[in-house]
Formats: sequence, structure tokens, C-alpha cells
Amino acid sequence: VQLVESGGGLVQAGDSLTLSCVASGFDFDIWNMMWYRRATGKERELVARITTNGDTTNLPDSVKGRFTGSRDNAKSTVYLQMNDLKPEDTAMYYCKGGCLNCWGQGTQVTVSS
Repeated sequence: VQLVESGGGLVQAGDSLTLSCVASGFDFDIWNMMWYRRATGKERELVARITTNGDTTNLPDSVKGRFTGSRDNAKSTVYLQMNDLKPEDTAMYYCKGGCLNCWGQGTQVTVSS
């Protein structure tokens, strides 16, 4: 299993970013995929679960209405669209899936005020 995230960066508050996670080594179509984040000094937090049919669930209140997940099974890729970013969204973002404890290396999102 390999998960490779990309799309992070340094943005200003109110900006948007789309993270991508390209998966390989497993049958992507049959796995729900998750996006997590970990901010410095904080616990890891689930920010989106993208089901096999593309629904986004398990959004915490802090991102509801701003974050949306999606997937392209033909490309074995899951996305996280993040709008109206806030400084508190600053974190390393990881995708998870393909096995019980398979993670990507993460992509850093930094939001300046």
C-alpha cells in the first residue's frame, strides 16, 4: 500500500486549497478513505471520511461547510477541498486507507492570518 499526498502549502486566511492523495497497492474502489490532520501540540483529528460511493462523512464541526471530500476511482485518488481556510486549520494533513493502519507521509498546510 502506498499513499502519496500533495497540494499543501502556505496560504492566507480565506484562501482555498485542494489536497490530493494518490493510492496504489490495493483495491482502491472498495475502501473508504479518510483525511486526518495533526496540528503541533494537538491530537490527530479526523476531518473527512470519503465513502466508496464518494460521500463525505464524519466532518467535525470545525470544518463543516468549508471542507469537502471527493474521489476519482479511475485515478485511485482522493481529494480534500478546503475553502475559507483559517489559521486554526494549520496542520499536517494525512490520508489513510488501504489497510487498517496505512498512512501517507502527509502534506503541510499553513494558513497565515
